[in-house]
Amino acid sequence: MLSQRQQKILDNIILQYVTRAKPVPSQSIISDFSLGVSSATIRAEMAHLEEAGYILRPHTSAGSIPTDKGYRYYVETIGNIQLPQAEQEQLRHLFNRMEGEFDHWLDLAASILAGMVHNTAVVSAPRSTFCTFKHLELVSLQDLMVLLILVLNGARVRQLLITPDHPIDQAALTTLSNKLSSLYSSLNAQEISGVNKELGLAEQKMTEHILKIMEDEDEQDTPEPYLDGLHFLFSQPEFVNNRGLALSLMELIEEGRLLRSIVPPEFTGRRVEVIIGKENRSKPIHEYSIILSRYGTPRRASGTIGVIGPTRMPYARAIATVSFLASVLSRLVDDLYEGNSSAEAGSPEDFDS
Repeated sequence: MLSQRQQKILDNIILQYVTRAKPVPSQSIISDFSLGVSSATIRAEMAHLEEAGYILRPHTSAGSIPTDKGYRYYVETIGNIQLPQAEQEQLRHLFNRMEGEFDHWLDLAASILAGMVHNTAVVSAPRSTFCTFKHLELVSLQDLMVLLILVLNGARVRQLLITPDHPIDQAALTTLSNKLSSLYSSLNAQEISGVNKELGLAEQKMTEHILKIMEDEDEQDTPEPYLDGLHFLFSQPEFVNNRGLALSLMELIEEGRLLRSIVPPEFTGRRVEVIIGKENRSKPIHEYSIILSRYGTPRRASGTIGVIGPTRMPYARAIATVSFLASVLSRLVDDLYEGNSSAEAGSPEDFDS
């Protein structure tokens, strides 16, 4: 836990680095932010922040830049940030004027989000159905092979040959399949990922196979997300001398793997989630930060809206914008599926089950 003074110094380093994209020297902290203490005290506090892993110096004689840990501390302590009321009213007006198909609203949301945070916006179309678990059968075969038979809603049957780490007899497989069938009945992949149960190693590994099948099934008919603002992203200083950083993201986009790479399997709630640097499960985006929110109507239709940018990102602005636009899109989905024309744009909904 940082002291109040250390937190103020960290916040100032982050805000300066986000704005200037240059390491922040101690003299800049002293001149830009009066703490009523000596320069030696500020340097000592910065040394503590560096030792604790919140900041680092790229070179011995250089100033300091935030680490992933520093950004995480900052994000956890900025509180409930909202867009100014005037901006909220302006955005509501833009959406109220927009007529036509729902995809026009999604395109507008991506364009607005990219322009407001000067990074890349990603908006997926709401999906009305996800495959749900119905039944599991595990059949022992020769040569240590097991046949996994997964029955999904709509009488869809998927099969997978797997090789366990050690032999499992049919009786144990039947017990395992019965337990998982009871545990996961009528759940979709996201809900299965969020099941708060203590599972044994065999159950965890079998669940991983089940989730892979269900996620692949869900993605077969998933349209590409709406993207806007790549020019904002690639004009950032981080990309000037690092061509590989841009290529890693473009490969995900061109291969249609972007959404799968940035959205964690357990991401089910309407709360804004911030994933910083190496917290991302996908290695190609370890140098990026992702800010995401779900929008829509639970168990009817939902999509994802988010921002992709370098870890040097205006987090407060991005979080507030993603949160507000998610609430606007939720109202539009509610109108579309429920006919609820009286719902107020921007009013938050509880998306958690």
